[in-house]
Amino acid sequence: MRRIIASATMLALALAAAAAGKTSQTTRPFTVDDLLKVRRVSDPQVSPDGRWIAYTIADTDKTANKRTTQIYLIPTEGGEPRQLTSEKQSSSEPRWAPDGKRIAFVSARDGESQVWTVEITEAGAGALRKTTNISTGADGPVWSADGKWIAFTSEVYPDCANDECNKTRAEQAAASKVKAKIAERLLYRHWTTWKDGKRSHVFVAPADGGEARDLTPGDYDAPPFSLGGPTDYAFSPDSKELAFTRNTDKIEAISTNADIFVAPVGGGEARRITGENSANDASPQYSPDGRYIAYRAQSQQGFESDRWRLMLYDRKTGQGHSLTEQLDSSVEGFTFSPDSEKVYLAAGERGRQPVYEIALSGGPIRRVIAEGFNDDVQVTRDGKVLILTRQSLSRPIEIYRAATNGAVLTQLTKTNDASFAEFGLRSAEEVTWEGAAGAKVHGFITKPANFAATRKYPLLVLIHGGPQGAWSDSWSYRWNPQVFAAAGYVVFSPNPRGSTGYGQRFVDEISGDWAGKVYTDLMNGVAYVASMPYVDRERIAAAGGSYGGYMVNWIEGHNNDPRAKFKALVSHAGVYNLTSMYGVTEELWFPEWEFKGTPWTNPDMYARWSPHMFAKDFKTPALVIHGELDYRVPVGEGLQLFTALQRQGVESKLLVFPDEGHWVLKPQNSELWYNTVLEWFDRYLKPKAQP
Repeated sequence: MRRIIASATMLALALAAAAAGKTSQTTRPFTVDDLLKVRRVSDPQVSPDGRWIAYTIADTDKTANKRTTQIYLIPTEGGEPRQLTSEKQSSSEPRWAPDGKRIAFVSARDGESQVWTVEITEAGAGALRKTTNISTGADGPVWSADGKWIAFTSEVYPDCANDECNKTRAEQAAASKVKAKIAERLLYRHWTTWKDGKRSHVFVAPADGGEARDLTPGDYDAPPFSLGGPTDYAFSPDSKELAFTRNTDKIEAISTNADIFVAPVGGGEARRITGENSANDASPQYSPDGRYIAYRAQSQQGFESDRWRLMLYDRKTGQGHSLTEQLDSSVEGFTFSPDSEKVYLAAGERGRQPVYEIALSGGPIRRVIAEGFNDDVQVTRDGKVLILTRQSLSRPIEIYRAATNGAVLTQLTKTNDASFAEFGLRSAEEVTWEGAAGAKVHGFITKPANFAATRKYPLLVLIHGGPQGAWSDSWSYRWNPQVFAAAGYVVFSPNPRGSTGYGQRFVDEISGDWAGKVYTDLMNGVAYVASMPYVDRERIAAAGGSYGGYMVNWIEGHNNDPRAKFKALVSHAGVYNLTSMYGVTEELWFPEWEFKGTPWTNPDMYARWSPHMFAKDFKTPALVIHGELDYRVPVGEGLQLFTALQRQGVESKLLVFPDEGHWVLKPQNSELWYNTVLEWFDRYLKPKAQP
């Protein structure tokens, strides 16, 4: 009996070894070039009759150093996708007309970006019509419910009463030999651009073409700048009113007090409906029956990472209340059910993003899709089907459908499935450890596709930005763990204090404590993972961007933990000198909240947590990366760091992108970024090949 069992075991092991050998022969490492070739699916939009989904795919042309986006259609029941647009210029933001016969979209096919409409036929694309013709360009189309109007945004000079004035001003600026900038107030530049006196305004234009009207005149941005989230303007179901977001505070650089306004589509004064809240209100959306406006709101003025609650404003009574007090997480996208009785929403939780259902009448919030990282949730008009996007650390975004109770989740698009089959990317592994004050801290480990438990791998620690952000089980193009894992590293992505998805208290505990509890959380996590039998604790490196770059800079002056010492560091767009950072950044509400004042009202805190104060202890080889168009963390922060490293005699390298901002986005620049980072780590963490 034992002999039979032993023989069977040996046979099983032989078969497993053969299978492993076969796998290793049929898979290949996932490279930077492969990452650039990934087709980027986004923005699904369900047709009014529920038969079709319009969506976009962005493809990278590395030689041309650009990405082009086109619009596709796929049946909600599944099937082969159809390409709807195919011009050399990008077409994006597809939005269905209420009757389902046309799609509005944005394209620069004849110069400036404008809103176009295309008829939808059984064969695909039909007649094409240009809807807007405004000199300042158009973006973000939204249909009125009666199909007569399209709202959009445009960057205009607020003192211009018509488009001819805007056109003349722009032509004069372009023709002038003087390119000097003049500012008389704060927030004169933002992220990657100078304001130049322009404002974002919401316009409406006839859907069949005609003159556009400015519904949000004045020297304010409507909507304010946003890095993402739901659209910040919407038509009422009777098409007579438009709700939009605007911040009217005098000093924008220190204010997060955006409010919801409503204005008559036919013209007239806008009315503020959220004036009692001194913090952010955004993303208005009318219920299908017209009774309510749902919107997202924060409660802490000046704190951009406060919890986003879902609010419900009753248009009859003028009163509002929170629907999500019981949800200790920020609401991302949301949508009403067709009967106006429920809202479906997505919110982060421990590195994933479930889909929830909540009744407007009250009651417990119910998870309808508990697993995965889900977003872009929509409901078909019959109320039976959810359409959403889903992604993971090992798979980019694709579009899915499910019943509204979460059952029968089905993948519809399979844009990258065939190409990804050859990589054998491993799913994220979760890990939990004890951080500061006994807190349970969570993160992810990504292993090489050909991982062997008997080997020892160098460890790469990725530190996320924000600091109120998080690593999640989702796909990334800028900090992709799979690229590093494929290069032979075990990648650790920790979510210490400040990380979102673990309750608002966990988020709050980093403010005023930028290298306190969070540093303990990180180092305890690094020590824990370094003790794994497959990790070589003598070969550990760290990299991070923005706040992650700040923490790398802090580690540079505090690399003395005997449990885990770093052999190499990479700081991308990292904050280095907190005092100088305050004077050159633009969103001043951020440092004033995080460090409880200004450098002259609270100098001790700025000095206490500033990495530049510890330059005398810099010893670890460091690669410094920055973009010259980065106004969020200006390039001087990186230059100061590199200067200190060089003067201290520390091995260091500087990589500066003149044409990038806070993020490296251009394909060839991204390729250089990844290759430079990998070469830096290989130099210090991988033994030289022996002859």
